[in-house]
Amino acid sequence: MPFAPSLSSPILGGQLRRDPDALFAARKKSKKIPFDFVLDELTDLGPWTRPMFGCTAVYVEEKIVFVLRDKNDQDTGVWIATTKEHHTSLRRELPNMRSIKVLGVGETGWQVLPADADDFEESVLRACALVLAGDARVGKVPASRNRKRR
Repeated sequence: MPFAPSLSSPILGGQLRRDPDALFAARKKSKKIPFDFVLDELTDLGPWTRPMFGCTAVYVEEKIVFVLRDKNDQDTGVWIATTKEHHTSLRRELPNMRSIKVLGVGETGWQVLPADADDFEESVLRACALVLAGDARVGKVPASRNRKRR
């Protein structure tokens, strides 16, 4: 069984001694990723995920493309990273796409394919196809976290 020593593990006689409490400690269950079929659809692009505000952000290379959100409210679904200039053309292909209500009043750059829509899965698969085709309307490169301090 592989063993990853902790930094606090004491070394005795050149060998690491395992912490007996750590051996039997309960492991934190990893949360199930909602709407994980999105990752299956994007497999050829090597998507990766990161937790974000209790949701799961989906990245392809350096771009965030979707946020998968299951919060049992009106904005549960697949959030699409896009900009306002692309809303009209995307809405022709994804008619149930709308602004995210929890982000405030008015139109936001981010849009949602709501999970309660009749064509939810079909629309999400269409959005995945846009990402697979390299459609520039979907995806944003996040601003760097390491901004220069003044």
